[in-house]
Amino acid sequence: MKLVVEPEAARWYKRELGLEDGEQLRVFVRLGGCGSVQPGLSLGIMKDESRSPGLREEQEGLVFFMEEDQLWYLDAKELHLVYDEAEREAVIEVRDGPLKGGAE
Repeated sequence: MKLVVEPEAARWYKRELGLEDGEQLRVFVRLGGCGSVQPGLSLGIMKDESRSPGLREEQEGLVFFMEEDQLWYLDAKELHLVYDEAEREAVIEVRDGPLKGGAE
């Protein structure tokens, strides 16, 4: 499992949420929405302080994280925060990780 944050996605969050360097964004599990990993659940993102991060990534001066007690949602997959050019907004995606044996 890992967290990948594209620079353009980080810049979008920084701009849209009025964030400054050093601030933190938590990816969290919420009830409802259109989640693709766990039925009836989806992911959200909010400004927060980490307590026990299971995944953590710094990008564009921001700290993105997911708490250890919520990693079950990912089901051993990777969490990607990407910028969607067509929609002109950041998107949270859960993707399969690299294949075993070094092939990706």
